Amino acid sequence: MDVEMVLHYVKLPPTEELLTEERLNNYLMLGIPLNHYIGLEISGYVHLGTGLLCMQKVADLQKAGIKTTVFLADFHSWINRKLGGNLEIIRKVAGGYFKEALKASILISGGDPEKTNFVLGSEFYEKIGRTYLENVIKIAMKTTLSRMRRSISIMGRKKEEALYFSDLLYPAMQVADIFSLNVNLAHGGMDQRKAHIIAIEIGEETFGYKPVALHHHILMGLNVRKEDYLALMNAMKSNNYELMEDKLVDLKMSKSKPDSAIFIHDSESEIKRKILNAFCPPKEVSYNPIMELVKYVIMRHLKDECIEILNQKTNERKKYGNYEELEHAYINGEIHPLDLKLYVANKLIEILEPARKHFSSGYGAKCLEEMKEIMSRSN
Repeated sequence: MDVEMVLHYVKLPPTEELLTEERLNNYLMLGIPLNHYIGLEISGYVHLGTGLLCMQKVADLQKAGIKTTVFLADFHSWINRKLGGNLEIIRKVAGGYFKEALKASILISGGDPEKTNFVLGSEFYEKIGRTYLENVIKIAMKTTLSRMRRSISIMGRKKEEALYFSDLLYPAMQVADIFSLNVNLAHGGMDQRKAHIIAIEIGEETFGYKPVALHHHILMGLNVRKEDYLALMNAMKSNNYELMEDKLVDLKMSKSKPDSAIFIHDSESEIKRKILNAFCPPKEVSYNPIMELVKYVIMRHLKDECIEILNQKTNERKKYGNYEELEHAYINGEIHPLDLKLYVANKLIEILEPARKHFSSGYGAKCLEEMKEIMSRSN
């Protein structure tokens, strides 16, 4: 595949940042194979952000001929006290429900789960032995304590929170994962950029190369507060990345706030209930989670199909050829929030149907039942 086509797939939405396109272009021009990875904590049910947005990018990269790896970060999840901080349960979920949910998400996104390399962190560390510890120490020797503290936003935590010493190990471990796996295309959400920046800055001197960092959009929670989103926008306009990353912690779709998230296995009634209760201010698009779902999830699945909104009062159907047309109409008050919500709910029900089917019988159903039992105990 030629360089321009690879760049096309890499830069497709939901990609928001590429550090740097020039470095990626150089790798491609030199014929250096791209080795991708995305690291994910095992922290509960898989929602649209972890499932579809992350795996949409994996599917794009597969289409570009890039080797893709999903790193199931069980030690990182343990440090971050996910699933009650029980490492045995974390590993069980990683190899069961979580992996199955990601495979279903890749398939829904147009990728091939069988072409995705799933790596369990603890098994990988055991395989490479002391090399991993050496890499962690090399990174720690190049990074100040204050920077490690500032970098804990990658854990979904704020630097003002009380810390354990283990929390400070987390950023160095994440950077060590990149170089231990020989990754030159590190992928994550915008909230992971601090770890990736460290990898870029120390990479050449410490490991002989600088990775490219690909950051995708972070999907907002359905119950986002306007004031939090406006604070994020102001941080972005002023290029205050530290504040931006802190605000993403408040705003992103979260497993710990079930009504803020659509889980990929949610029933039709659950999807509709959550969407109908979601924040969706009239004539506003910039901090509207329902419009975000159209832009970053639904548009990908429409292909040649138009956006068609039914007016519940007049029973009139209005078609929009692209997202920009829809956005313009919504800003002008031509679409009622309820009509938009019903459209989004119905499209998500349609898009997620393969995942619901997968988790309704066989091994998928077994994994989901195990997960429900684990989640009920942790609550």
